[in-house]
Amino acid sequence: MNLLPPSDSVFYLSNFNLNTAGKYMAYAILALGIDLLWGYTGILSLGQGIFFGLGAYCMGMHLMLSIGGDGAYQSDLPDFMVWNQVKTLPLFWKPFSSFTFSMIAVVAVPACVALVFGFLTFRSRIKGVYFSIITQALALTFWLLFNQNSLNLGGTNGLTDFKKILGYPLGEISTQRALFVITGICLILSFILCRWITNSCLGKVLIAIRDNEGRIRFSGYSASRYKLFVFVISAALAGLAGALYVPQVGIITPGQIGVLPSIEMIVWVAVGGRGTLVGALLGAIGVNWARSFLTSNYPDLWLYFLGALFIGVVLYFPKGMWEVSGKLKKVLRSRFKKKRLKEKQLV
Repeated sequence: MNLLPPSDSVFYLSNFNLNTAGKYMAYAILALGIDLLWGYTGILSLGQGIFFGLGAYCMGMHLMLSIGGDGAYQSDLPDFMVWNQVKTLPLFWKPFSSFTFSMIAVVAVPACVALVFGFLTFRSRIKGVYFSIITQALALTFWLLFNQNSLNLGGTNGLTDFKKILGYPLGEISTQRALFVITGICLILSFILCRWITNSCLGKVLIAIRDNEGRIRFSGYSASRYKLFVFVISAALAGLAGALYVPQVGIITPGQIGVLPSIEMIVWVAVGGRGTLVGALLGAIGVNWARSFLTSNYPDLWLYFLGALFIGVVLYFPKGMWEVSGKLKKVLRSRFKKKRLKEKQLV
């Protein structure tokens, strides 16, 4: 998978930072789906980590089966199954030996779960804080479920120690560069999809649902169908993000499915600016960069910083940093115009 020329850096990123940047772009895809759901439709889901985790586990299962006899026990079974004395590969694992099936599953499995859950909740007209609480409870349920060794998904340790993808070693720099480029392409395509949805008539209906769902319903539109559609799209984007995350980071555990990761995902969009797409993208990258910097240099400050950042945004900048940048642009433009006027008057 030597798609890029041999070099010590790509796009001015060192090989060391390339992997981290790829992870941030995967998070940005996830943030776009959340912004489409929350920023444009007004549906606050606190369970997006579920769909991210489902996509990641689907990819992780394929990568585990790709190891073959190269594992520590030289068995066709994943190492954790050998530890747990599993004799034969579980039936639901077998289709994931196919790369094509796995790539379909990383999007289809989260989308199907969102379809069933969304149909039951939106049909019952559950919305607002009640929907948020239910999705939070669902995230906790999935976290508890995936921690069970009996599920044959690695338990608390999750899936890790991946060796290769499509026959190419994941430890090779050229493979990581290719994954970085693929993630970047997926991010661009995801952004185009979300921009197309928000600029279309469908996007106007979604915004109308956010602003006044009752009026939309009285106008003859089925608000529940539109909400279900955008919920499924958001879940599919989260699954795609999880699939791109796993081969670059090298691990997926139940800890990335639970309540806290799902809340952090909401913080990304809130900080960047919901209802803007670009703000959500920049928020995901910016907050995670700050997390890496602070946890590396000041590990005790990260949670305090995250809490203060979220409170500050909610109280003073409800539209996020995108609103701040817009205000700064206006101030700079007005000052520039005043300066030009003074120069003309002097002349």
